[in-house]
Parts: sequence; structure tokens; C-alpha cells
Amino acid sequence: MAEGMPGRQGGRILVTLILVAILLVIVVVGYLIVDTILTLRQPIEIVPAGVATQVQQVLHPTPTLIADPVTIVRQVQALSRLETASFTIEKVITAESGEGPLGFLFSDRLLLVAQGQVIAGVDLARMAERDVRVVGTSVFVTLPAAEIFVATLNNENTYVYDRQTGLFGQQIDLETLARQEAEQAILQAALEDGILVMAQGNAEQYIGSLLRALGFEEVVFVTATPAPDQNRGQ
Repeated sequence: MAEGMPGRQGGRILVTLILVAILLVIVVVGYLIVDTILTLRQPIEIVPAGVATQVQQVLHPTPTLIADPVTIVRQVQALSRLETASFTIEKVITAESGEGPLGFLFSDRLLLVAQGQVIAGVDLARMAERDVRVVGTSVFVTLPAAEIFVATLNNENTYVYDRQTGLFGQQIDLETLARQEAEQAILQAALEDGILVMAQGNAEQYIGSLLRALGFEEVVFVTATPAPDQNRGQ
């Protein structure tokens, strides 16, 4: 029996060594697997930002939208008359008649303080399909020339400040003539102050914002030659 004990102990040691060897193999293989995974992941983590952006663009491309010029024109025309500039102007008008040797009998003189409003803008109903040209993300638009929509007196704020007449009294139409002259003077003042230029610029700014909202990156405007039937205040 004593001789069998060393044999049993030797067997146990051999089994223990084998188990340790298997454990070491498992640890080494596990380490190699983990290291390999980390090595494969590393190039993805250090990809330059530009390359990553390109990959994102390929995976999630930005759609290219090409608007139909006919649709654009219809949307713009729906705005109809676009009032883009308004001036309120005051003028003092002197009107007189019947002056001369018999002025003390027939003279009539008045001082009119007039206030009026002049409104200008662009009539978008004048646009046609040929006035819009789309090139990629750019759009070229020919806008109608600005024109005068309204030039009128404010009757509530227009009044006769002073009037002097001869023995035979007032001439009935003198105030009417003075008001007509005041209306023309107010329109001329608005033109000299650049109301048409302002109206054109404001219209381009408004339409440009609309077209950029539709996705166009560049909007180029060309002003059309004024049509014969446009009111340019001349």
C-alpha cells in the first residue's frame, strides 16, 4: 500500500499541471482576441473628420431640390402688387388769380397747406415664366420695374391756411386747382427723394428672402425695362 501512494500523488500533480497549462492557453488566447478587436477598432476611431463627414454624406445624402420656374412665378404672382415704399409729404402751395390793375375787384389769393401720400412698389403680375431661370442652386429673376401705385392728398390734413379776395369774392375753382398742383408737387418730391429706387430695392430684398426659403443659395436680380403702361410719375 505504501508503494501506491507516490503513484497517486504523481498523477495528481500531472493533472494539476495540465489544468494550469489549459488555463494559461485560455488566458493567452483571450488576450490575443481582445488585442485583435482593439486593433481593428483603432483605425475607425482615428479617421479624420473630413473623411467621417464624407462617409456621413454617403450614408445620409443631402437631397438636391430643383424648383420649377413656373411654380416660382405662380408663387410670386400670388403676392400681386407688392407695395414696398410709402412717403408722406407736406407742401405749401400758393395760388392766385385776377392780379393786375383791377386786382382790388377780382383778385383771389390763397395759401394751401397740403399733405399727401405716395406709394410705390412692384406689380408682380407682370412676371412671366421667362423671367425666372434656375441654374442648380442659383436662380436668376427679372423683376418688373417699380412704379407709382398711389399719389393722393390726405384731405383731412390738407387745408387753406389763408385766403385774400377782392370785392367780387372768391373764384370757386382756385382751391381745386391748388389741390391738383399740390398733388403733383408731392409726387415730384417723392420721385426726387428716390421712392422708385427704394421700392425696387425693397422688392428685391423681399423676393430674395422668399426664394432663399425655397432652398436657393444664390438669387440674382435683373430689373426689367419699364413698360409703357407703368406709372413712373412722368
